[in-house]
Amino acid sequence: MPWPAQQKRKLASQLSSASLQADAAESALCGYMAWIALAGLLVNAFLHAPWADPVAALGLVPLILKEAREALLAQQIRCGEAS
Repeated sequence: MPWPAQQKRKLASQLSSASLQADAAESALCGYMAWIALAGLLVNAFLHAPWADPVAALGLVPLILKEAREALLAQQIRCGEAS
């Protein structure tokens, strides 16, 4: 998912497409969630650490905030250009 997200971001900037930018953010988050969930499950399975899944979920928070910030900033820039 990281590669399609990167390609979608490039295309979204060329087309000035907010919906494609949002889709790129969703694709990136999907990839992050898959890797972090897998890491949490592996730690839980091999080390028998029941806290691994919640810690992995908390690890997603900074990534989600980063993607949300990028999407909001991109939207603000597009709105400023349209004026």
